[in-house]
Amino acid sequence: MASAAAVPVAAIPLYGARAEGLEATSLSQYKPVFFSAAEWQFILAACDRLIPAEGKGPGAIETNVPVFIDQQLQTGLGADIYLQGPYKNDAVATLGFQLPYAPQDVYRIGIKLAQQHSQAQHGKPFEQLDAKARDALLTALQKNGVDFAALGEPVLKASQFFGQLLDDTKNGYLADPMYGGNKDMLAWVAIGFPGARGQYVEWVDQHNVPYPLGPVSVSGKRA
Repeated sequence: MASAAAVPVAAIPLYGARAEGLEATSLSQYKPVFFSAAEWQFILAACDRLIPAEGKGPGAIETNVPVFIDQQLQTGLGADIYLQGPYKNDAVATLGFQLPYAPQDVYRIGIKLAQQHSQAQHGKPFEQLDAKARDALLTALQKNGVDFAALGEPVLKASQFFGQLLDDTKNGYLADPMYGGNKDMLAWVAIGFPGARGQYVEWVDQHNVPYPLGPVSVSGKRA
């Protein structure tokens, strides 16, 4: 299963939906504004396995990645996507987006069908599975091992839902904290990224030397 172990920071787009006042939010007390209570439990469990806290850095839960995803979906993520078609479901990836669904629809449909599959296979929802079973189900989604068509969805593929979820999880992990994720810049600290520090030209020519100053967020906070 793919994870966010190594994601180039330069690949992160600028977001229009800033999570004002959420940089210090407690995930345990956060109330989702897009996801239903049931969907939120799936997102928490999925993010926890996509970037687990088992490696060298913090996990998605410690960095409030679910908050980032929830905020972006509520405030119009994908609002500029052309949804009028025509679509070609078997088109190669280089032809770009080929779905009549906005990201919000992808999540609603994907979570519903993933939970149906979990109930059919294990008799319980995804968030109640152990870590090994969660990883197996996420891998099945990634590889289209969960047949969405057989579950009544003729357009969206499991891999497309997984791809959306994984990409948004990566983005929330490494984006500036003002968007709701990367709490306390913990992900930046883990990878040694200086963030939005105004200048550090004195370090440009110093090679193979650890950068000693912690990251700075766009809001000016330091880690």
